[in-house]
Amino acid sequence: MAAITGLFIAVGAMIGGQQGMVIAFSFALIMNFFSYWFSDKMVLRMYNAQEVDEISAPQFYRMVRELAIRAELPMPRVYLINEAAPNAFATGRNPQHAAVAATTGLLRILSEREIRGVMAHELAHVKHRDILLSTLSATMAGAISALANFAMFFGGRDEHGRPTNPLASIAVAIFAPLAAALIQMAISRAREFEADRGGALISGEPQALALALEKIHHYAKGVPFAAAESHPATAQMMIMNPLSGASLARLFSTHPEVEERVARLMEMARVGHYPI
Repeated sequence: MAAITGLFIAVGAMIGGQQGMVIAFSFALIMNFFSYWFSDKMVLRMYNAQEVDEISAPQFYRMVRELAIRAELPMPRVYLINEAAPNAFATGRNPQHAAVAATTGLLRILSEREIRGVMAHELAHVKHRDILLSTLSATMAGAISALANFAMFFGGRDEHGRPTNPLASIAVAIFAPLAAALIQMAISRAREFEADRGGALISGEPQALALALEKIHHYAKGVPFAAAESHPATAQMMIMNPLSGASLARLFSTHPEVEERVARLMEMARVGHYPI
């Protein structure tokens, strides 16, 4: 977050001066505020998620409730998505307004212990307020992109309104949004590692989450996730990247490599001491 904030200040000063920097940040903040406040409703609607309770999905609902108690969290709303692709995500602006969702494909291929590991991972995202953090990073990245677009069409201006070096403006317009995206994706990968660790602590079974990640990775490669393909911006929310075109360089991935995630969890299991 310090890196992306520093990048914004540097780009803003170079391209738009103080006034341009304030305008770009305000624009991005307004856009991302609405995204943050209403993200749960929007995403759940995109995936046609159906809310369940102790009557419609008793075993799954009770599992989430037991994990929420262990994590010392309010009970989130629980949803199921009728999709064969195995995946899950958490959403909501804070723990009091959180929701967790899993696909029917995930419940079908995983054991009960593995499902517990996955849902504990999602509750760790809620506990760590990762939706807020991702919104903050998206706000800064959006502001940097807005400044870059300004430079592309109007050229850079310093705080006194004088034109800056045109070559510098073009370079910033091209590379600043790329740098912001790289930092944003690095934040996303770091939060996935931390949610893996937190999920292992909540469930008390890091090995079960590791096995779940391996299974999801194996099955997801052959099962398209239509809703995720239609809304690729939501891919970073999932426990596993659901997009079929995921053969990107590691720097451009919103998720860490599965092998590294599994190795870290197995090390936790080997050490064998993971109190909540």
